[in-house]
Amino acid sequence: MSHTDLEMYRKLVDKLNYLTVTRPDIAYSVNVVNHFISFPTVTHWDALEQIASSKVDKMSITGYCVFMEGNLISWRSKKQNIVSRSSAESERGVIIKQLSTLPLIHIS
Repeated sequence: MSHTDLEMYRKLVDKLNYLTVTRPDIAYSVNVVNHFISFPTVTHWDALEQIASSKVDKMSITGYCVFMEGNLISWRSKKQNIVSRSSAESERGVIIKQLSTLPLIHIS
């Protein structure tokens, strides 16, 4: 593999790493191809191409983290199973759903 190809692979992986901020659904796949950044093979190139060309659907991915005294005690993320008409509708539905799934914590 030429030096130019290696640089192109690294640049694409870097761009996809940045994209994972808004596309957590590709985070695992990007992490896997990132492990082979020094010596990518044709298989890694194919995987990278598939990640880069994946279609975005309109279903939101939502999540939450619960902290107690600065420590993470629970977290969850989930792809919504319906497409909301507005972000406010989506947020309202998520809040209701997430509040119903939070573990009850008794502080004495």
